[in-house]
Amino acid sequence: MAVDPQRRLIYEVGLEPTTGSLLQPTGFPDIGAAEFERPVRQSDGTIEWVPSLLVESPQSMANRLEAVGWDEGADQPVPALAGLPWVRVVNGTTGEYLTSSRTEAHRLASAFVKDADLDGRSMKDVIRERLDLRDDTPLSARHIAAAVMALDPLCLIHGVFFSDKEWPGQPKIQRAVTAVVEAHEVKTAHSGGVKKDHVRHKNVEGGGSTEGYGTIPFHRTEYTAGSIVGYFTVDRDQIAAYGLGDAATDLLEAVALWEVRTLLDGGMRLRTACDLAVSGSVTDQAGDPLPDADELEARIRTGVEACAALLGVGGPLDVEWSDAKAK
Repeated sequence: MAVDPQRRLIYEVGLEPTTGSLLQPTGFPDIGAAEFERPVRQSDGTIEWVPSLLVESPQSMANRLEAVGWDEGADQPVPALAGLPWVRVVNGTTGEYLTSSRTEAHRLASAFVKDADLDGRSMKDVIRERLDLRDDTPLSARHIAAAVMALDPLCLIHGVFFSDKEWPGQPKIQRAVTAVVEAHEVKTAHSGGVKKDHVRHKNVEGGGSTEGYGTIPFHRTEYTAGSIVGYFTVDRDQIAAYGLGDAATDLLEAVALWEVRTLLDGGMRLRTACDLAVSGSVTDQAGDPLPDADELEARIRTGVEACAALLGVGGPLDVEWSDAKAK
């Protein structure tokens, strides 16, 4: 059943290996590659089960979408996201950068953020007060969204779970942008190699393969695929439900689309043996093209100006973390 693009924007993006035909999928401990059978309904109503493969999981794709907005070399957001607030965690003794709400797995609810201090006050207390979390009081979704917008609006895009017991109600915001990469009509391609030891030619006690010595053969399994598809969804209903106004809604949507566009434009080199590029145009379910990066950056700049009153300090909010406090 088709989804109204006014409610959710859905992009099915054709991908292909940049070189050769093989791809290396994501793998999981004790499981390996995530193979599955995809149901495809035929014209007569029957179901054909197509051998398929999870190339990149929703969790990993969320990390990759977030990563396009962060400059690893400078430890700060890229220029396109300038003007949006975020929490910068610094060493309480040296003042050196440690981490941030943009790079921590749990974002504003991460240990390094909540165990830090803002102007001598615990961030647990600051977040509780700003989100107005109180016992025996219903959570106000709109107030929470506004408070999160002022601390780090990307948490409204990628989600955050304020799970600490000191936060009454433990509010949770789910992801508004999701993505996954699948391969369909897959077949395995088995190969291997040898790790050679040019110094030690035989195993000896205490100096064998367990310790990293010796010549060791290995095998690997890659895949070919009839098609590779990246699925990207932006939940417009969820973003609008924050109740922050039209300008803020458009700003958050523009940031989400910018992340998708930037990830696709930069090429998806997911692993050494999984380098993918877009094949064909990128359109939503209504046939409208995904805007280019320049257009989306302009929308972000306009949104930042229009939403200045909602964006807190409009840049990094420095908090201090100390190892002594964490212990």
